[in-house]
Amino acid sequence: MMQVGMVAVALYGGSMFGIAEQWQGYLRFISWIFATPVVFYSAVPFYQAAWRALKTRHLVMDVPVSLAILLAYFASCWATISNGPDVYFDSVSMFTFLLLIGRYLEMRARHRAGFAAGNLAQLIPPTAHRVLAEDANNTETVPVKLLQVGDKILVMSGETIPCDGMVYDGNSQVDESLLTGESVAVAKAVGSQVAAGTVNTDSPLWLEVSAVGQATRLSAISRLVAQAEQEKPAQVAIADRVAGIFVGAVLVVAAAVFTFWWQHKPEDALWITLSVLVVTCPCALSLATPVALTAATNRLRRQGLLVSKGHVVEMLTRLQRVVFDKTGTLTEGQPQLDQVELLVDGIDRQQALALAAALERGSSHPIAKAFKPYGGELVMAAVRAHTGQGVSGSWQGSDYRLGRSNFSLAAEGEAEAGLLLSRDGVAIARFHLADPLRPSAKGAVAQLQQRGYEVELLSGDAHATVCHIADSLQIDHASSEVSPEQKLEKIQAYQATGERVMMVGDGINDVPVLSAADVSVAMGGAADIAQTHADCLLLSDDLNGLNLAMETAAKARRIIWQNMSWAIAYNILALPLAAAGMVPPYAAAIGMSLSSLLVVINALRLNRLPNPEGAH
Repeated sequence: MMQVGMVAVALYGGSMFGIAEQWQGYLRFISWIFATPVVFYSAVPFYQAAWRALKTRHLVMDVPVSLAILLAYFASCWATISNGPDVYFDSVSMFTFLLLIGRYLEMRARHRAGFAAGNLAQLIPPTAHRVLAEDANNTETVPVKLLQVGDKILVMSGETIPCDGMVYDGNSQVDESLLTGESVAVAKAVGSQVAAGTVNTDSPLWLEVSAVGQATRLSAISRLVAQAEQEKPAQVAIADRVAGIFVGAVLVVAAAVFTFWWQHKPEDALWITLSVLVVTCPCALSLATPVALTAATNRLRRQGLLVSKGHVVEMLTRLQRVVFDKTGTLTEGQPQLDQVELLVDGIDRQQALALAAALERGSSHPIAKAFKPYGGELVMAAVRAHTGQGVSGSWQGSDYRLGRSNFSLAAEGEAEAGLLLSRDGVAIARFHLADPLRPSAKGAVAQLQQRGYEVELLSGDAHATVCHIADSLQIDHASSEVSPEQKLEKIQAYQATGERVMMVGDGINDVPVLSAADVSVAMGGAADIAQTHADCLLLSDDLNGLNLAMETAAKARRIIWQNMSWAIAYNILALPLAAAGMVPPYAAAIGMSLSSLLVVINALRLNRLPNPEGAH
């Protein structure tokens, strides 16, 4: 473009002040040489897209773009050969260059919205330190691809963790901002879980590998991102349809303009028609929505909410009701021992806890984790888990049971709160567990209510527990002992009345309702199947991320309307000026490109807006 422009300066000067015919022909020929690779190499993507669209009987903005480039180029070639009035090789080159700049910025925005800044594979180190023997410091460097589940590895301070795993030795701080958006490093000790792609910041950690390659959490997130990128939101589809209609109208208007000027001033008909095609190219209209949605998705990820479905940003601005599951969503999902009630003489608190811990040893149930700190050398025999009831075992000739009261006792009795520990059918202790609220739950729920959303709690837990949580969070609408089918019926009933519903959950039993909700959010620690069926993944487990997401969606909607308004207004104003012959092709190229760049820059403001208070 710069080379053709340099020659064009001499041609424009010559047309104003005079130039010898042989020099004019020479400069035009030089311009022709410079413009030819632009037309037949740089602009090829426009021709390919236009041809694909025409084959499928669709009109896209690349159709008038291709027409303008080719008509201007071949008309300039003819003017060069026949010594015609004007050539516009500079306009062709400028138009192509500026349009490609706009496309580049759009693609850059889309790539930045991908997970992190680059290929996910680059976030994983190529090698790892595999532990060879009993000596934890005796390691060998091996390719990460050779690691297997169960291997033990050493991650030094400052290194990126190459796989998912569990810490079996060492204490350190791990930067998980890549996954959660949380800038504060998280303490890791023996028993802690770590994820591939996070960074060990302080001290060495010895890990037992639990997942590698495509099975890691990082790869699962990557697949969700790819799924989101393949979906086209309704707003983008509408904008594409509007652009298609607009392209058809532009082609009709261009034909009418050419016919008019051919009858009144034939020598200007082609150039004025080119100006109409160029200045009204609906690039800005086509870019208005997708660039803003892409920027919004990128911002949401940085706030800890990974969007995996294309409709989320649009739908977040249309919600009326937010429904929460309880366990693992409003609460941490990790029951803790709250109270021990001794029911017989001859047993103390420590003995009761040791018996319960022995029964729960080896169990992966969340309740078992509450007793894990109290385990000792006591070993139960014939331990057996009874689904939905409790566990049983024997020790020193006595049978022990821990679970619901009607399971633990020999005789049928009224079900009571807490876990009952029995010996030979006689109750000896009762344990009361509490699932603590997430630190962010109270503030997040209050803020949602202040924004005017109806907040509801749907849980399969006991009535007393659900009421306690609802009272603590001041939630007026709460339902207990609700089955997955009943949850689904509730959500569908709200939707039947026209309400838009967000569901926030984490368990396998939440999958049906997550699939049915208008927007569904799975917690970062949710079951894999729940994450797969949800529209978003709250990586940070910070419920304040929901309010931040709604603020970002509202800002994105405002920017989309600003972009659409500008794009439509620009085309409405520019068309009559171009049709009247007041806009030469080079000015039309500048105006069209600046309009597209303005739309892109306005959308990218979403990435630069300051985070609200409390954002990561």
